[in-house]
Amino acid sequence: MSTIAEKIFARASGKGEAEAGDIVMADIDIAMMHDLTGPLAVESFEKIGTEKVWDSSKIVIPFDHQVPADSLDSANNHILMRKFVKEQNIENFYDVKEGVCHQVLPEKGHVIPGTVIVGADSHTCTYGALGAFATGIGSTDMAMVLSTGQLWFKVPETIRFNVEGKLKENTSAKDVILNIIGLVGADGATYKSCEFAGETISNMSISDRMVLSNMAIEMGGKTGLIEPDEKTYDYLKDRVSGENKNRLKAFVEKSNLKSDLDSPSLEIMDIDVSELEPQIACPHNVDNVKPASELGDVEIDQVFIGSCTNGRIEDLRDAARILKGNKIANDLRMLVIPASKETYIKALDEGLIKIFVEAGALVSAPCCGPCLGGHTGLIGPDEVSLSTSNRNFKGRQGSPEGKVYLCSAKVAAQSAIEGRISLPRGK
Repeated sequence: MSTIAEKIFARASGKGEAEAGDIVMADIDIAMMHDLTGPLAVESFEKIGTEKVWDSSKIVIPFDHQVPADSLDSANNHILMRKFVKEQNIENFYDVKEGVCHQVLPEKGHVIPGTVIVGADSHTCTYGALGAFATGIGSTDMAMVLSTGQLWFKVPETIRFNVEGKLKENTSAKDVILNIIGLVGADGATYKSCEFAGETISNMSISDRMVLSNMAIEMGGKTGLIEPDEKTYDYLKDRVSGENKNRLKAFVEKSNLKSDLDSPSLEIMDIDVSELEPQIACPHNVDNVKPASELGDVEIDQVFIGSCTNGRIEDLRDAARILKGNKIANDLRMLVIPASKETYIKALDEGLIKIFVEAGALVSAPCCGPCLGGHTGLIGPDEVSLSTSNRNFKGRQGSPEGKVYLCSAKVAAQSAIEGRISLPRGK
């Protein structure tokens, strides 16, 4: 009678069993830090006095937040991290050319079902879409992981969102997760393992599942887990190599990574999405969610399609289908940032980049872009951004006097044409 989270920690702790509320010391399978959070972790690691990291093959370092370097400070951070990579012989280093960390790790085969992954980034929970217990940690905690390969956890309780119903034509996974967050609130799943299950989830692609897991943190979730299935294996089988290939094979042969529905630490919430329409998270909180049809006339200054939430090839295809043969509204800026180099190349091969440019959009190299408010497409006072990213707090994309609305790629593309938040029309 155990949940997925309990089963994973039973293995990772070496205890054989684990229950919600237990404090366990878990072995870490993968540790990730990027160019923004890595420098503090490295400085803290050096203060500990450990000469070498516990396992250089289990550390992944992508550059994505401030790339290319947008200031002298970020350039110095990049230099510090590159030096650390060389000194520690870090095998899995992805410099500025590869893309957003939460897209790169799955693409490069670093995520295996049943493993424990920690990242110095709050949206590390994305990897739960592939059946890993993945969660964000602070940079000083990361320093201890670099040194010991272990970290303590309180085994979380689980809230299982049982999602049923066929989605309408222009409703997407982004609308599903915004709806859920709106229902439970920004703190409705605090420190809980959020499971997404049901027929709707089973029918989703891995890309769509990543959208759900990515935003589990926006309702306080510790992670966002989805039971691994044949789609999971099909996504990973040609991406993993070395030890991970053997681990994936062993997992497929032996694992039963499903929550027992009679587990005492499992809460179930049933959700029917058959009548769900496109949703919008309104300023300045992600749980301030309304149907797009109820917003009224909201004019926008900028549209951003990208981020670790909705910058995958499927999102770009959705946007391109709507933008093809159209132009974005006058006096509106549109920024498209593919989540990874792999995504960018696919978009080039499929002619999507040409569609975006001809429509009037700017297309940038893979990076986080304006999502974190660091650089590339920030908004000024009283400006309005419509974004496919995951947060809309004050100042998140620039000025605290600006406003950020969150939506799907389909809504973003149609709205760019209209110059105001609009519902997608047809296919």
